Amino acid sequence: MFRRCWGSRRGATAIGYGLSAAPVAVAATSAMNGLGNQLGNSYRSTAAKISAAGA
Repeated sequence: MFRRCWGSRRGATAIGYGLSAAPVAVAATSAMNGLGNQLGNSYRSTAAKISAAGA
């Protein structure tokens, strides 16, 4: 039983994939956060311009 568990590489592969995916997830999250902030600023700017125009 122990030989079968120690000989299996399934867990090591899963850990490797997890360690590879973690930085990608962090980068994607921070990129989406930055994009969301820029989009919000764009909407606020547009709303201010429309209000200033008297519409």
